[in-house]
Amino acid sequence: MIARVWHGYAKPDHADAYEAMLKPELLPGISKVKGFRGSYLLRRELGAEVEFITIMLWDSIDAIRAVAGSDYETAVVPEERRRHLLRYDAKSAHYEVASVQGLVGLS
Repeated sequence: MIARVWHGYAKPDHADAYEAMLKPELLPGISKVKGFRGSYLLRRELGAEVEFITIMLWDSIDAIRAVAGSDYETAVVPEERRRHLLRYDAKSAHYEVASVQGLVGLS
């Protein structure tokens, strides 16, 4: 399994609106894509900004490429979401999931 990890940072007064745009799904219809296993949205207050981390779980890099194309590391941040962000990662990082312990809904 592969974890696709991305960071974005919002002003505190934009954080709730940004978070609402990501629920219930990070991307519309992503849960129906072959190879998609699930996602996490993490949020942390950092004073002048709010950090968001998305972790999307996939069966393989090939499953990610099927959705994102050959330049699969490039982050996909739609314009309507960018207006809420101060800054964000231009690229997503990809990690092989070495171990999973006690997570409900992931097998």
